[in-house]
Parts: sequence; C-alpha cells; structure tokens
Amino acid sequence: MPDPARQRGAVAGAAAAAAAMAFGEVVAVLVDPVPSLVDGMASAVIDHVPAWVERAAISLFGTADKIALGVGMVAVTLAVGAVVGRRWGPGVRAGLAFGLLGLGVGLVTGTDTAVPAGTAAIHGTASGLAGWLVLRWLLPSPTRPDPSRRRFVFSVLGTLGLAGLGGWWAVDRVRTSTPRVSVALPSPAEPARPAPTGITAPGVSPLVTPNRDFFRIDTAFLGPPVVDVAEWSLKVRGMVDREVVLTYQDLVELPMVERYVTLVCVSNEVGGELVGNALWLGVPLDRVLDLAGVDPRAEQIVGRSVDGFTVGFPVAAAYDGRDALVAVGMNSEPLPLEHGFPARLVVAGLYGYVSATKWLSEIELTTWDAFDAYWVPRGWSKRAPVKIQSRIDVPRNGRSVDPGRVVVAGVAWAPPVGVGKVEVEVDGTWLEADLGPEVSPAAWRQWKLVWDATPGRHTLRVRATDRDGVCRSENLVPLLPTGRPAGTR
Repeated sequence: MPDPARQRGAVAGAAAAAAAMAFGEVVAVLVDPVPSLVDGMASAVIDHVPAWVERAAISLFGTADKIALGVGMVAVTLAVGAVVGRRWGPGVRAGLAFGLLGLGVGLVTGTDTAVPAGTAAIHGTASGLAGWLVLRWLLPSPTRPDPSRRRFVFSVLGTLGLAGLGGWWAVDRVRTSTPRVSVALPSPAEPARPAPTGITAPGVSPLVTPNRDFFRIDTAFLGPPVVDVAEWSLKVRGMVDREVVLTYQDLVELPMVERYVTLVCVSNEVGGELVGNALWLGVPLDRVLDLAGVDPRAEQIVGRSVDGFTVGFPVAAAYDGRDALVAVGMNSEPLPLEHGFPARLVVAGLYGYVSATKWLSEIELTTWDAFDAYWVPRGWSKRAPVKIQSRIDVPRNGRSVDPGRVVVAGVAWAPPVGVGKVEVEVDGTWLEADLGPEVSPAAWRQWKLVWDATPGRHTLRVRATDRDGVCRSENLVPLLPTGRPAGTR
C-alpha cells in the first residue's frame, strides 16, 4: 500500500525545490553580483556535455533546444526535491541534503561565471536552505499538526504559484532592465541607399528581414545578457602594437557606415529559415583593429562575448574588402537585446559560429594554433565560409496550386561575392529565373519565375550561381563540420 506520508513528502519536496529555484533567481536580480543559478547550471551543461549530445539536441529540438534544456533542468530539480522530501520529510537530514545540493549548484555556477566562487556557493546554499524551510512549512512536525488534505493541496499549489511568479518576475526584470531605450544612434558617415521595393509576391522573404523575424542562435539560456552601456567597453588585445579599450561613447564617435549583410547559421537545412538580411550600422572592423596596430604575424581574430562565447576567423577577413563591422545598429535602431546590444561583430561571407559575436566585449589577435573558438572542439570546422545557397519561398513544399500561371519565388545568397544567376528546375528542365534588385553583394537576392503549371504532381528545385561563376554543389552532405549546401527543394 502507498504510504500517504511519503507521498505528501514527495509532493512537498518538489514544491520546495521549485521555491528554491525561484528564490535563487529573485536574489540574483536584486543583489549584485549574485549569479543566476539556473543560468549558470545551464551554461555548465551546455559547455560540458559531449559534443555528440549537443549536436543531437540541436538536431532534435532545433532553435527550441534551450527550452528543452530548461524543461529538463526543472524536471530534474523537482525530481530531486521529491526524492529528498519522500525519504527524509522535513527533518535535519533533508535540510542537509538541500543545503549540500545548493552548495554544489553554487560551486558549479561560480566556475562558469565571472562571479567569485565563494559568492556563488553562499548563494546556492542559501537557496537550498530556503527550499528546505518551505518543505518544513508544508509538512507536519512535532509542533505542527498534520494538515488536512485540502489545506496541504492549497499550500502546495500556492507555493508553486508563488515560485512561478517569482521566477517569471526575475527573468522579466532581467530582460527589461536594459538602458537600451535611452541610446541614440549616430548618423552614418556612409549611409546605405534605401532598400528598393523588390519582388512583392505573397510569401516571398522581404529584402530586409524585420528585427522581430530575424533568426536567433546563441548559447545564452534564460535570455540575452543585459549590458549597461555606461559600464561596457571593448578591449582589443593580443598580437597588437598597443592594447586599446573603447567605451561605447568612444565607439559611436568613430565614423559609422551602413551595410546590408546577410547572416546565416551553419545549421541551416535545405530550405531552412536560419538566415536573414539586415541593414547594419557600425564601425568597419579594420578601423578598430588599426587603432591597436595588428602584428603581421597574427592569423586569427577572436571575438569574445560578455557571456564567455568565442568565435575565430581569419585576420584577412577584416582587410580583404568584404563588409566586416563592429555593429551597434540593426535596421535603423539600436541592436535588440537578443541580437547583441550594445555591440556585435558582423562579417559577410562567414557562418555565424565563427564570426558573429553578440554582446561583444573583447577582440584578440592571435594565431590559428594558439586558440580554438567555442564550436571548434565540438567538431565544427575552424574555417567556415558561407556556401552558395538558395531557397524556394513560394509555393511551399507539398502545397497544391491551381493549374495556370504560378509564381515561383524565393531568395538566394552568396556573400561576399554576390548572386549572379538563379535557375529553377521544373520536372528535370532548368529555367533561368528573374533576379530582383541587388542591395549589396553581401546581401541575399530575391528571384522569381512565372511557371505555367499543368495538372499533376511536379518537382521543383532551385540553384544559385555566384558572380564568379561558382554554382552550389549538387551533393547533399551532412551539416557537420562545414554546413550543408542548400538549394534542392
């Protein structure tokens, strides 16, 4: 027969664990420099799981991988709390278990953040003990009678509700506490010409992707890091003549340019949406590097984020004429939080995992052998030029259309060279599509083909050729380690 006391202990333990998590997040928001225990643990998981596990999670969950990680962490935490509550109830041993668990989480968090390990350990222990106090309140003790079932259920639900509200408030407070709204962007010394209307067929991607629709891939867990521009700075160091430190004001006082650049994720599948084109405002990267003076022996530029993420790409990419910026604006507004406020790197023609550092805090000049950026030890290529890619936006795959004139349209990209030709294969016959206007060789280009559709089932494919005459590969290869050619539909 089930033991009612143990069942109540398990339920109360899970609620107490939820309360401990919420307590930790609220304290992290209110007290500086206390870290977020949840964020720290998530970062530790991301950083230390085997590479194959990380790739499997990305393959299975896609851009929802961090949501899946969060759900999994919460589930494990509640399960641990349930086991402690069921086994030891509100006793001293349960308090010791909660305290030790909190201490362990704090120590792990302290090693994964810039916060002193001692501060993180104290915070973790306090959060665990706060959970234990909730457990003691929910369960009977020698001085408190056994609560009725109704009172117990309402108490647990109330605890879970308060924990949920507390955690939600903490996360929302972090996301909305940025001074971004007070930042005014400077006028560019070299403004870009306004984007033309382009192809306006229903369903075709616009020439410029709105910020709200721009894809987001990063290692931040609970939300984007919140950076105070008054305290932010960008350091340029390593193999340079002199170390340079720029405040945000120093950066925006440098001559700014506007550039249309398409960014794409190496994990973008055939016909995928992990790609977007934006108008970026920033300082050319070579001008920032020249302030420090680059050692001729330097081979690699390492970008570091405030959250510890790193990228690495050739020094030549800053000087070969492609668009490479330390960007502060996106589509005529300050960078959104999730896209790197207050500053980020944008480098045309390189996949984001080797170039697009968001929440940029440091640029280091070094050699190829001296440093491997975040994704390289996880199996991805150290050099990652963007492959020529194209996509059919309309008609969507598997959709039915009426016989007659049908608009087939989409986008293609080949930064930094630019798209020279797009062809659509209809049932084995390749037809050249009409190209939309080019806003920049570094930006994607719309295309359109009017097709006289006949009744029946048809197969459409698309391929792009860049201005150098290079066509995308016909071979479908695995994403790892250099990305998959995209164009087949």
